[in-house]
Amino acid sequence: MALEWVILGFAAGAEAIMVVLLTFPGTYALRKGLISVTRNLLKPFLSIIPFCLFLLLDIYWKYETRPRCKSAESCTPTELMRHQKSVMKNQRNALLIASALMFYWLLYSVNRLVTRVEELNQRVDKLQNKE
Repeated sequence: MALEWVILGFAAGAEAIMVVLLTFPGTYALRKGLISVTRNLLKPFLSIIPFCLFLLLDIYWKYETRPRCKSAESCTPTELMRHQKSVMKNQRNALLIASALMFYWLLYSVNRLVTRVEELNQRVDKLQNKE
């Protein structure tokens, strides 16, 4: 199960790096290549959405099947510590899921805006060349 979280972490990291490179000023020479690379990677990265939904279901299933302590006397300190550790891992994993989905949306939006700006700049250049 840990491999799934590592894959999601790497995907979120790659999305974050691409968003930073697209929005970072001074990368105008690399921008066309970055736009084409991100445009080609958006479709494979779309698989992150069902993957995140699957992992959310996994977190929910772990939450529903966790051991319950009716009173403090029925649980040992190790069981309480294990439960608290599990809750912390689930919160961390939920945050990772949210960040992966947010970075995908940001990457899609930034890529769409940058391509639109490039198209408008080309139209302006054509109009200036006609005059």
